[in-house]
Amino acid sequence: MNDTAVDYAGVFQALPGMVALLTPDLVYADANNEFLRLAGRTREQVVGRYLFDVFPDNPNDSGASGMRNLAASLARVMATGERDAMALQRYDVESTERPGEWEERYWSPVNAPVFDANGKVVLLVHRVEEVTELIRARGGPTGGRARVLEAELYTRARELQELNERLRQAHAREREVALALQKAMLPARRQVGHQHAAVRYRPAVGALNVCGDWYDLVDLVGGHRICVAVGDVVGHGLEAAGVMGQLRSALSAASLVAAGPSEALNVLGRYAHVVDGAESATAVTTFIDFDRHTITYSSAGHPPPVLVRPDGRMEFLDQATDPPLDARPDPVPRPEASTTYDEGATLVLYTDGLIERRGEDIDAGLARLADSLGRHREEDPESLADAVLLELLPPGGATDDTALVIVRL
Repeated sequence: MNDTAVDYAGVFQALPGMVALLTPDLVYADANNEFLRLAGRTREQVVGRYLFDVFPDNPNDSGASGMRNLAASLARVMATGERDAMALQRYDVESTERPGEWEERYWSPVNAPVFDANGKVVLLVHRVEEVTELIRARGGPTGGRARVLEAELYTRARELQELNERLRQAHAREREVALALQKAMLPARRQVGHQHAAVRYRPAVGALNVCGDWYDLVDLVGGHRICVAVGDVVGHGLEAAGVMGQLRSALSAASLVAAGPSEALNVLGRYAHVVDGAESATAVTTFIDFDRHTITYSSAGHPPPVLVRPDGRMEFLDQATDPPLDARPDPVPRPEASTTYDEGATLVLYTDGLIERRGEDIDAGLARLADSLGRHREEDPESLADAVLLELLPPGGATDDTALVIVRL
């Protein structure tokens, strides 16, 4: 059995129920035999054609909403990368035998994404179950009760659909408020000492898992030194934004009085133990001494910073890696490491949304980051930040938020 290749085209055609594949432009890429049979269409009438050219709304029904509801569901799948089960839909279909006549039909659709290796949605699976016979049972002694059942089910389905829409709108409002709060709490682009730093924050697209990532840049006391840090809070929305703000502020304050990044993360870890929602939060912080040309760093479960040397060599700062903030028993100190750099080097800190992809080993994401940094290393920090985001984030946006800090040393 293991030596036999699976005929996925045959499997697709044999799937029970109506299943079609749509491109992101809503053009039919394929449809199984059951879909064509129950829809009353030939393959030539469907494959390669725009969805709503094949199945438009009934022009004789001013209240028809099938196109609008289906388009909204497919757009949600494209934006979120998540499966979307629609409420029961009335979606009339023009008769193939009697053009101009429309048949009253009821459907229960489910739409789901198909991803490529980079996590981009490349196809949409459109599965439909026809329930017309259930809803429209006519004739015979039970006809009256059937029509009552039809009306009741259709009404409840419309109510469920309206409730789902209100929930989506409420989630959208929460997302907007959380993003506004995130923007207010994160420091703006700025000059740190005499060094230029580019900062970026990109929220997840079309999803609530936003506002847990953060960054900070702090001028340290004594000499020409700064602290650069990034972190990631597990969670989303307003709660994550609130926890993010607390942890960022606490690390900023601790860095001003700590002897080094290890001590600053020790303080932050003790603080995280008493902050609800800070469980499994990660952070990495670096102390840069421009007079001595040294970087001292410590990490609490976070992806390693990258030091791009002027000649293009990459050094992942991974010699002081430790568990997340609330996972280390007190008072065991966190590890700390140092490295030197030459003038013109570049330090890059980021969160996992930049490098992680569904079903892919993290080393592949780190390799992509190193390649992009190497090719664009001579650009100024602002241009470098834009190039890295453009090349590493999926074209339609990432499913996790991303923070990025680039400092030219």
